Amino acid sequence: MDFQHRAGGKTGSGGVASSSESNRDRRERLRQLALETIDINKDPYFMKNHLGSYECKLCLTLHNNEGSYLAHTQGKKHQSNLARRAAKEAKEAPAQPAPEKVKVEVKKFVKIGRPGYKVTKQRDPEVGQQSLLFQIDYPEIAEGIGPRHRFMSAYEQRIEPPDRRWQYLLFAAEPYETIAFKVPSREIDKAETRFWTHWNRETKQFFLQFHFKMEKALAAPQGPPVGVKRPPSLITGLGPRSLNDSMPPPPGGIPGMPPLPPGAPHPHHMPPQMPLPPHLRPPLPSDGMHNL
Repeated sequence: MDFQHRAGGKTGSGGVASSSESNRDRRERLRQLALETIDINKDPYFMKNHLGSYECKLCLTLHNNEGSYLAHTQGKKHQSNLARRAAKEAKEAPAQPAPEKVKVEVKKFVKIGRPGYKVTKQRDPEVGQQSLLFQIDYPEIAEGIGPRHRFMSAYEQRIEPPDRRWQYLLFAAEPYETIAFKVPSREIDKAETRFWTHWNRETKQFFLQFHFKMEKALAAPQGPPVGVKRPPSLITGLGPRSLNDSMPPPPGGIPGMPPLPPGAPHPHHMPPQMPLPPHLRPPLPSDGMHNL
């Protein structure tokens, strides 16, 4: 009988599924999901009997195939039995002592104040490398304790607003308070001869010296600056004259000649003067003495 082309008929349409059909469809979806995510061979309650069927040793149920057993493991009965078994095992299990934690002895010291210090700025005379030398005095340092130091970023401290241009050098030794020095945030030269520390146990003084790495100097420009033209020479074969060559000599520069009045010609351009004969020049006091 042809139901497809019947008037008012719709292919694939059906009535509302019953509760049994809904449960069967749900179990099938759970079975497909369990087959993809669960390894049934690792289930401790899964058992295959001699008849070829599957049993749940926890719930004592019988199943015809693996899909049916997997659908059972997702059900309410199996899950409640798992919770009951876990609670029973936890109650019957002997109380095991908690593993002992390794106890670290905390050293407690009464702070006695800040140590004395001395900071010296130095510069290498050969290469010009800058360095800082710290001398910290710990006359009352505890027995078996050595001074410690470390560099701290400006973003680690909580005393001042962080500034990337600075870093801090910390010194610590019990029972003294920890002190810090604010130094420029430049790269430190960690070479063996450029960074060293020394603890003098006799004088109770701690020394630390470090050098800053040299910054790359900018190369000096070669030739005249860009955009500046050198003036051409006035005479071929001669370079430009300096400013001192065009300036007249200062007054009194020529021995035996009085200073020139304003507007007088330059002494270099004046014609040479011949000495006057004795009968034309005015008489001198020395001449009168001879006449007398």
